[in-house]
Amino acid sequence: MSLAFVNALECKEPHSDEIWAVAWTANNTAVSASADGTVKQWDSASGQVSMSRPPHNLAIVSLSVSPDGSFALFNGLDGTTWLWDLQADNVVGRHESYDRSAVQGAEPSWSVSLNPNGATYAGTSSSGNVNIYSANPDSFGTRKAVLTSGRSRHGMDCVHSPDGTRVALSNEAGQVFIFDLESQALTSTYSSHAMCVRSLAWSSDGQLLLTASDDKRLILHDVRSTPSGKPGSGAVATLTGHSSWVLSTSISPDGRLAVSGSADKTIKVWDLSARAAVSTLQESGEVWSVAWSPKPPAPGTAGAFVTGGQDGYVRWWRSAGTGV
Repeated sequence: MSLAFVNALECKEPHSDEIWAVAWTANNTAVSASADGTVKQWDSASGQVSMSRPPHNLAIVSLSVSPDGSFALFNGLDGTTWLWDLQADNVVGRHESYDRSAVQGAEPSWSVSLNPNGATYAGTSSSGNVNIYSANPDSFGTRKAVLTSGRSRHGMDCVHSPDGTRVALSNEAGQVFIFDLESQALTSTYSSHAMCVRSLAWSSDGQLLLTASDDKRLILHDVRSTPSGKPGSGAVATLTGHSSWVLSTSISPDGRLAVSGSADKTIKVWDLSARAAVSTLQESGEVWSVAWSPKPPAPGTAGAFVTGGQDGYVRWWRSAGTGV
């Protein structure tokens, strides 16, 4: 089976440097974070900027949007983290995670993830820990817990499960860890990759985790948690086809498809049940970030996703039908 996707729209005022993170919100806007130090919100109908934040003096390396599209959490190269109220266009939280004068043992954040419940956020560090911070504007950035992986390797990505009960961490050595947030326990460790894992994506039901790596592969993991506490079976499928690092991945809201962006300048769409690529799209540069629309696809269509990468453009892609 093959699927056709078309470039339905691209942004009107591109970033002046690479886009390192992009998200499609529940309000049908896109949010992008760039190496040019800016974060922008886009109208997904026109491609016009609807809001933007003044540029930071360093790159913005990570972005996380609340499920209802009301807030965007983003993090700079130096470890400064902001919480942006997208409805009021106000920054309601700012935290300098690198400031050791404020907190003993403070660790600069790299990747950040807003818990779907909105009360906390997670940040990776170079020590291999995941730090849990308050996302409440009155106490934003107050450290609540430290989750320890036991591996002193740089944390590349962290993402909460859709129900907010777990957080997944990947590191530069190719390992993936899953923590239970209530018990603060490390529940699963996977060493499925041979190289750095740059991106993680949960399925909407929290049963699957897709990992994207510099080893050119994506690996699908069964991460179901059972009443007995026994973890899922781990790696269940390997997706191959990219010829360079896989930089980003996302699973469609219905769980049927995944999309990936790579340093090989292609976007691939994967059928997860068939374990195969069903579409390959050529880009002009490295594709650093991909994200599905959170809206379930209309009957008979494969949905839509947004991408960002080396050329600074946000692009919207939609299904053009099905062929065999």
